[in-house]
Amino acid sequence: MDSIRGRTLLLVLLLLTVTTSLLTYKSYLDAQHEIEELFDARLAQSARLLEGMLLGGVPEATRQMMQQALDQAADGAALEAQGAGHPYESKLSFQVLDQAGAVQLESAQAPQQLLDKLLSQVGRAGPRETARRPEQPLLALAEHLPGFHDVALGEYRWRVFMLHESSKNLWILVGERDDVRGELVAKIVLRSLMTEIFGLPLIAFLVWMAVGVGLRPLRQMAELIRHRDPDSLEPLTLAPLPRELEPMNAALNRLLLQVNHLLGREKRFIADAAHELRTPLAVLRIHAQNALQAPDADDRAAALQQLELGVERATRVVAQLLTMARLEPKAVQMAMADVDLAVFLRSELAELTPLALDRQQELMLELDESANYHVRADAPSLGILLQNLVSNAVQHTPAGGQIQVSLWAETENIWLLVEDSGGGVPEAQREKLFERFYRQGSGQGAGLGLSIVQRIVELHAGEILLADAPTGGLLVRVRLPR
Repeated sequence: MDSIRGRTLLLVLLLLTVTTSLLTYKSYLDAQHEIEELFDARLAQSARLLEGMLLGGVPEATRQMMQQALDQAADGAALEAQGAGHPYESKLSFQVLDQAGAVQLESAQAPQQLLDKLLSQVGRAGPRETARRPEQPLLALAEHLPGFHDVALGEYRWRVFMLHESSKNLWILVGERDDVRGELVAKIVLRSLMTEIFGLPLIAFLVWMAVGVGLRPLRQMAELIRHRDPDSLEPLTLAPLPRELEPMNAALNRLLLQVNHLLGREKRFIADAAHELRTPLAVLRIHAQNALQAPDADDRAAALQQLELGVERATRVVAQLLTMARLEPKAVQMAMADVDLAVFLRSELAELTPLALDRQQELMLELDESANYHVRADAPSLGILLQNLVSNAVQHTPAGGQIQVSLWAETENIWLLVEDSGGGVPEAQREKLFERFYRQGSGQGAGLGLSIVQRIVELHAGEILLADAPTGGLLVRVRLPR
């Protein structure tokens, strides 16, 4: 089922049905046991009552009158029609027997074979004769007969209680058909079960309504999401909010916030690209027109040279914009690994040395060969960091100047230092160097170099500081936690 409400209702009703069935079966067993006890007590009480009546002695005439009154109950239908009888009378019986087994008194329609069956069960087989031999057959089994017995007679089972009255050697046998008890148990359980059966639809309806009320906040949240403007990235507000929906609401709001940030990054990138590329593209267009309209070869060569420089600057701007976009929060996946900065710097500086040589500058590396410079970092990001720091130093250092890269190891951190012998940066302007598109002087950059460096340092939970270099230029210190 694709409905939480329907699935919950089905599970609840299934559990309720199984539980009710088990409880009903247990109630049936308990009711059967208690009714058996009650009916057994009534049988024993009836036998005691007959014993009390016969204990004082009954004259023959009185006994015959009593038997005649009992025989009138044989026509149970007529008595029931008169309101003086009950159909269950034929299912209840008693017999008073002497020590030879002769009937002294019995109820109407008492089964004559009941004693034979009982005797067969307790050890004496054979049909009962009308005139028995004086061998006291009942007394011979006296130790087995008293008490309760279950006797199968025909298609019915009888519950029998046998009592021995020793002073007159009388035996009192009281019994009832088992279907009387079964019918009573069935009626009690059926009435209870019918109540549960007819009440189950009502319970299902109430559970359906209760589940609906319980799921109302979820339905309200679904309606709120369904009717929202597709362009809306505002957080979901649903109050009061159930505890179970808080994780879902928080996850949705976090997703909306991430989407909002992603769109914001895209908008900023587009705005930055449009802002920074507008001027270089316009300059390239002018240089291209100058080259086309140049009157001689020298002017055309000069225009083409300026066009080449413009293309180079535009390429640098695009590369830095793409790098900055890649280093936006949550847009970069850092592949952290163990990096030996000493080996790493030698490899990177070897590739950057031609930049310094092209401007007649000296690029140096200073470190302690015995120190441990291992750090857990993202090597590609560190390469971008070093390229931006060195290229900025090269750009702002005059011809014949020096650029020095140093490593300094501590227990918890490693410091990377880049210093140049350029003109330096006034302290009041140093913080602006980390702003996007801020350029000092007439360099060819886009003003993104130190912004990129700062983002990489933040991604490594490090720190970047600017200070005056001993050589008169700018000193950049980067702290990288191990």
